[in-house]
Amino acid sequence: QVQLVESGGGLVQAGGSLNLSCAASGRTFTYVMGWFRQAPGKEREFVAAMNWGGGITRYADSVKGRFTISRDNAKSTVYLQMNSLKPEDTAVYYCAAARIRQIPMSPGGYNYWGQGTQVTVSS
Repeated sequence: QVQLVESGGGLVQAGGSLNLSCAASGRTFTYVMGWFRQAPGKEREFVAAMNWGGGITRYADSVKGRFTISRDNAKSTVYLQMNSLKPEDTAVYYCAAARIRQIPMSPGGYNYWGQGTQVTVSS
């Protein structure tokens, strides 16, 4: 079993930055770590993902050039650096882990989820 705990959310003004963290523990048979977000009344959507060992990354078009996913394997932690935040980035952000090698971009491709952390961007 893998446990994921997110942190780093909060309230920020448009144009600001936040750095989310996801600490993983347990039996880490995971190959991909991802971030998703869900705004009120909307479906959960893909934000970014990284192959745990190879450093391959994928980003949603809406965040390319503004968000960066990275990982510290020694700390079993994945990060999401979010810059130039916009009000439309407001959502609950979830960390997820997938026991496969190729990066899935849909929620169904992930096996484990964190509890989520709220990000609110004010205009």
